[in-house]
Amino acid sequence: MKKLSLLCLLIPVFMQAQDLKSLIEHALKNNDIVVSKDFIKAAKEQEMQAAKNAYFPSVDAGGFYQSLNEKTPNLAGDTYSGYLKIGVDLYDGGRKSSTIQTTKSLLDAATFDTQAYKKSLALLITRDFFTIKNQEANLIALEEKNKQLEAQLQRVQQFFDVGSATSDEIDKLKAELSNNVYRMDATKFEILSYKKILSVNVGLNIATLDNASFLVPSDVMMEDSDGIKSMMAQANALQKNAQVLGSAYLPQVRLENTYSIYDYGRSDASHFEGLDKQNKLMLSFNVKLFDDGVIEKQKEAVLLQKKALESQINQEKQFQQINTKLAFARIQTAHAQIQSAKSSLLSAQSAYESIVEKYKAGVVDNIAYLDALSKQTDAKAQYEVARNALQVAYASYYYYTNKNIEEFIQ
Repeated sequence: MKKLSLLCLLIPVFMQAQDLKSLIEHALKNNDIVVSKDFIKAAKEQEMQAAKNAYFPSVDAGGFYQSLNEKTPNLAGDTYSGYLKIGVDLYDGGRKSSTIQTTKSLLDAATFDTQAYKKSLALLITRDFFTIKNQEANLIALEEKNKQLEAQLQRVQQFFDVGSATSDEIDKLKAELSNNVYRMDATKFEILSYKKILSVNVGLNIATLDNASFLVPSDVMMEDSDGIKSMMAQANALQKNAQVLGSAYLPQVRLENTYSIYDYGRSDASHFEGLDKQNKLMLSFNVKLFDDGVIEKQKEAVLLQKKALESQINQEKQFQQINTKLAFARIQTAHAQIQSAKSSLLSAQSAYESIVEKYKAGVVDNIAYLDALSKQTDAKAQYEVARNALQVAYASYYYYTNKNIEEFIQ
């Protein structure tokens, strides 16, 4: 009995409607693509740390063993050696610093790319969410129409039984009822399909969706999108990479210190046995004098890639400005459509109520009744679609101004 009581208490929790904000927040943490981009970002962080660590001295250790089948006065039969070498670049033409800046820019690009995807994912989820709400509104209207058709069919059937109605009237109602059931089944499938798609993007099974609305935009300032910021960071990385290539023409200065130990076996009197040690300090300097322009051409190629990316950035900025203006215009259009849909619904309801009374009185035929019923059904669904379109327009406006749309959900 206790287990049954506990189950009864838990059922409402599991059946609780899922709201848009919680779906988006869950997706931004658990979506597979988001997780993938987080791994890419972590990889870029490791690359930047590796570039920073290149400033530290390098330490190498090694050794060898050599055995000759015949020893000579100058070579022992067995030779053992080990060494420890420490080296540091005193000057590399700015290659390391430019490499660090390159990896930092690539990290910034990966970070902005992740943010851009999260915002586009939030908008996609919002659109799918309200698409489902549209289909659910359509289904509710069709279910109401189905009840009214069944009631009218039952009423006309009673008249037919007493000879006051024709079989044509019954057949028309049955045909309309069958067509309505068909539309209901198709709508249910659409709802199921969108819920499955939404569940993949969110990372949760979608059951029942709660209502959702956005704050009305006010004093929203547009800023460059994260996608544009990512491209700008990539362009900066190309600039720094060109500097890395150019550093090859500058002097390279390196200091190395090697400490070696040798041991010998099977040696004669002219070659001593036992340990021998040696320390070697070496300062090296080199500069590339001629390579027939190979590196310079590589540098020019990288800079051309940067210019190409900058051209794309300019176009993306233009598109963002246009999309922001269109998103604002879409809000105005959605308001107008809501008023039109509301007026249409009121007219359709009034006409339907009037025609129903006339139909019952036998003043109009079932064709007029079915037409009025269909218009009322469509008007109800259209009104809810218009209201949902306004919410999607709000979300789109926040998206194109580069805002986190989940922060504006009421």
